Amino acid sequence: MMKKWFGRAICGLVLALLCSGGAVSADSYNYLSPEAVRQNLESRVPMLLVDIQVEEEFAAHHLPGALATFAYPVKTEAEKARLDAVVEKLNASEEPVVIVCPRGGGGAERAYQHLQASGIPAGRLFILEKGQDGWPYPELTEKGK
Repeated sequence: MMKKWFGRAICGLVLALLCSGGAVSADSYNYLSPEAVRQNLESRVPMLLVDIQVEEEFAAHHLPGALATFAYPVKTEAEKARLDAVVEKLNASEEPVVIVCPRGGGGAERAYQHLQASGIPAGRLFILEKGQDGWPYPELTEKGK
């Protein structure tokens, strides 16, 4: 019982830190600034990075630990099914989910909507502002895979 309570308290603290460290809400979407994501990566704050870039873009550059879905632009049933492949992992966790899209626009919003419809609470969902193309920290970028 104590472990479960402690785990939830830590998760709540992480969410509070994420929200106070650069989260912005606009049009019912939660956004995280690149600076906030960088700080979380460097501080090893638990979060799940869901990357929707196409395979070639993901191979060229992605954030460390990102889950590759190749779901962009999240318009077809096949693309949504690629997101569905990570939903079980996301639901098994209480960590914040950060969606990484090429530019942080429509594809990220559609991924957000789909993940929310799949049972991920909106309070856990975030979009990386400006997406991977706007990521200003090449030292925190991986290639390959």
